[in-house]
Amino acid sequence: MAFNSPPPEGQTLFADSTILIVDDQPENLTVISELLRPFYRVRAANSGAAALRVAATAPRPDLILLDVMMPDMDGYKVLERLKENPATASVPVIFVTALGAEQDEERGFELGAVDYITKPIKPIVLLARVRTRLELKHARDWLADQNAFLEAEITRRMHDNLLIQDASLCALAGLAETRDSDTGNHILRTQTYVNILGKQLQQSHGRYAQELTDARLAMIVNAAPLHDLGKIGIPDHILLKPGKHTPEEFEIMKTHARLGGEAIGTAIQRALKHHGLLQDSACLPALNFLYVAQEIANCHHEKWDGSGYPEHLAGEAIPISARLMALADVFDALVSVRVYKPAMPFAEARDIIIAGRGRHFDPDVVDAFIARYPEFIEIAQRYKDDTVNG
Repeated sequence: MAFNSPPPEGQTLFADSTILIVDDQPENLTVISELLRPFYRVRAANSGAAALRVAATAPRPDLILLDVMMPDMDGYKVLERLKENPATASVPVIFVTALGAEQDEERGFELGAVDYITKPIKPIVLLARVRTRLELKHARDWLADQNAFLEAEITRRMHDNLLIQDASLCALAGLAETRDSDTGNHILRTQTYVNILGKQLQQSHGRYAQELTDARLAMIVNAAPLHDLGKIGIPDHILLKPGKHTPEEFEIMKTHARLGGEAIGTAIQRALKHHGLLQDSACLPALNFLYVAQEIANCHHEKWDGSGYPEHLAGEAIPISARLMALADVFDALVSVRVYKPAMPFAEARDIIIAGRGRHFDPDVVDAFIARYPEFIEIAQRYKDDTVNG
């Protein structure tokens, strides 16, 4: 049987589309195939089981015309199976059936069918419904492609921004490092120590799930190199003094923490002002990194018992970023040669850190250090300067 009616306007726009016809009656397959074949690629299946096999093989159907009343596996069961398979779940299905009761249609739609055509088939109606569903599918696919492109573009730009951020950070940290010739690989080692401590807290303490998400920890690790930024403001005769500082000199040396925090705070304020925003980190999430850097620079010399500087913060009033940095910084200073002291043996440095538990350091951070102590030794040796104990 042939149909000579012209296709609805736009029918040939989707000539590369594939339509799967499923019906257990050969004459129905023939009628529908002859109607659609001039305009689309047509595949056919004469049972539910065959339909599932064909739908999962190339060329995948863009649309399925599915009979309901079939032996062994009816159309409703076929549709359920199609929806269960990720490879076919998104393929639109039009039921084609002699069942015309309202409850039959409702059941089909509940299972996920997109349309319902009753037999006997009217060619113009079938072609129009097919064209409409293909238009919707192609529009949906186009949007999915656009979304995928946009997501990839956003990921690329975020990666570029992170590279710029890291490069800027390294430039700032390097500037501070040039003022203090003894630091060497101190920045790299302390970054790694901070990461190790943070990972251990994540694994051993569920209460750090909010404070130390992977994203937050990565931000802390990336900001760690700015912890001594304030040393730029310390006079050379104090910063580079080979011997022990006098009490007056040490008070000046201690100001580097506040100087670093203030310098980063000024950068934040300028950025907010440039964007016309108030002092609210949530307004400009891109600045969150600088807020973390400010915490570390200002607070990494605070002590758990409140005897540190510059604010005499105690306990959990000290940001977790600074608590991690405090232990990492002290351990590295102990096992490294400085102009004013020799390197300390690792075991002795470990004992000093443990003795500072609950006084200088957060007890949880010390416990994390003890659990990962062999890794601290390995990092110290791997990235040692000529002047690091090893």
